[in-house]
Amino acid sequence: MKIGIIVAMQKELDLLLPLVKDYKSRTVNDITLYEGQMGDNSLTIMQCGIGKVNAAIGAMTLIDAARPDLVINSGVAGGTGYGAKILDVVVGDRVAYHDVWCGPCGAPRGCVQGMPQYFEAPAEVVGSKVFDREGVKRGLIASGDQFVDSVESLAAIKDIYPEVMAVDMESAAIAQACYLKGVPFVSIRVISDTPGEADNSAQYASFWDDAPRHTFDLLVSLLEII
Repeated sequence: MKIGIIVAMQKELDLLLPLVKDYKSRTVNDITLYEGQMGDNSLTIMQCGIGKVNAAIGAMTLIDAARPDLVINSGVAGGTGYGAKILDVVVGDRVAYHDVWCGPCGAPRGCVQGMPQYFEAPAEVVGSKVFDREGVKRGLIASGDQFVDSVESLAAIKDIYPEVMAVDMESAAIAQACYLKGVPFVSIRVISDTPGEADNSAQYASFWDDAPRHTFDLLVSLLEII
């Protein structure tokens, strides 16, 4: 299977590249793609940058250049207090925007007019036994161009999606690009901090001391069975 993996930050890229032996790189649209084999799968890994625009451009570049059968977004997210705690991993069975509003005559809040409100991951991936382990949750991830660091910001998101489990800045944009190109997509995010807590920024800063293997070991396990 041809699998594309998209990360947002250099720290994530540095963790992923060792998974691919003897990888080669090429540049498309000023984006570096790292390509190689892992078992029976052909991997293309890229760093798209932080935020929805970078994520969408990166996803379209990856899809057009590599023609993957599946795109995986691996990274970090903020928790919401709904079912996942710091260092838990959330597998997005659905992703959506939390900062979109097309007006009272358009789509519901969180939905781009003409697009589905929720972008759903393939059931066969989300339902994998790889995710049936302690500290791994399946649920809704909501994306927007902000670092959610206050009770008020989180409450506004939960007004739209009471069941939201994690918040990030890229997943929904990648999902929309994949939806438009007809490519299955799943986001796997490790919870780095809890928006609204007094030490939220400190939680995020210290998170990298402990957490990287939580998402990446899970990703390796998934790649070994698909």
